[in-house]
Amino acid sequence: MEQWVKEILQKEREIRKLPLEVKKLNNNYYLYRSTTHWDKKEKKVKKDSDYIGRITPKGVIEKKKSNDVRSIFEYGNSELLHILAQDIIEPLKKYYYDRWKEILACSIVKTIQPLPIRLIKSRWEKLHLSQEINASLSPNTISEVLRDIGKDYGSQKELFDGLMVDSKTLIFDLSSIFSYSENLHYAEKGHNADHIYLKQINFMLFFSMEKHLPVLLKPLPGSVRDIKALKTVIDEVNAKDSTVVIDRGFASYVVPDLLKEFDFNFILPLRRNFTEIDYDRKLDYTFSYRKRGIKWGRKRIGTNFLYLFEDVRNDFLAVVQSSLYTLINAVLNKPVVVSHWSGLPGPVHSGKGLVVVSKRESLGVVTAISSPGEVYTQAAGLYLNGKDRGLSLLPTFQFIPCP
Repeated sequence: MEQWVKEILQKEREIRKLPLEVKKLNNNYYLYRSTTHWDKKEKKVKKDSDYIGRITPKGVIEKKKSNDVRSIFEYGNSELLHILAQDIIEPLKKYYYDRWKEILACSIVKTIQPLPIRLIKSRWEKLHLSQEINASLSPNTISEVLRDIGKDYGSQKELFDGLMVDSKTLIFDLSSIFSYSENLHYAEKGHNADHIYLKQINFMLFFSMEKHLPVLLKPLPGSVRDIKALKTVIDEVNAKDSTVVIDRGFASYVVPDLLKEFDFNFILPLRRNFTEIDYDRKLDYTFSYRKRGIKWGRKRIGTNFLYLFEDVRNDFLAVVQSSLYTLINAVLNKPVVVSHWSGLPGPVHSGKGLVVVSKRESLGVVTAISSPGEVYTQAAGLYLNGKDRGLSLLPTFQFIPCP
């Protein structure tokens, strides 16, 4: 700390008669009121900091105070989000005792409206919740908070471990955002879900079905994808013996071995072209899922089980077939002849266009491989995407007794 800053700090302490401290950010100095309080629950002293203003050689420039007294605030949107955030507030207070207000306020504002950092403060002040939670949201303060949180992975890990307690079913997925920033070392070139090759940052997410909360979020370089991404984080998941549900994009013969190595049960939807799938297998069992009849069967593969689930409703099969034909024509942009004779080995070219061979019995069937263990089957229901009905078939899961 420079000498002139020390002199101003000493002068302000004499004038204000308050315990003050100085924080440095981007070669600028800021004055804070610094106090502590005793946390009866955790039985330890915690620090409280309130921002006063910026320190310059000419003195302290205090944060702006509006001359207008606002009397009308937005209430419903922020109050709803505040209620939904109750389960996360106490963990935030525990692991980010001096930053939880800023974290919560930024999250609420960003959920209501995705604004840049410089506009978060003004948007927050329009919410009624700003009268109850005194968060410091100047651009410099938010930047400092984000920097402190980003480099403190220990607190992040403790927060996620606390959220993960009692989670028996975890859903795993990988997403990405693109960036042209030259300052983000995580931004590396890679293929996203749309097969576009550009600079991006990957994010891995574990979501607890029991708590309806994300329980682990971790950024990864954009060049890291799929199975490699799972390998980098699976040993950090503090929920052994839980069941991990993984997206079909991760389907691989090595994933079951990887999850078993770390004592996880798992269920992994498979792509239609997996050689272990026998679509001619008789499905001996049935159950009801969302008032729809589902036939199912299974076979053992090593120490694991492969399950087949078929929705017996004819309209579902019609939707799948219609979507398949529409997708083929859209991609190829040419007339298509479709054969359902399973004896043909694969796509065959003819004078009329491309002949696409598909096995009729595989349409409308969802397959998954899962670990053995408890006496239940993790069964697949069939969920049709609401926007593009039939074009996106996503597996969802429920528990049913295993005969």
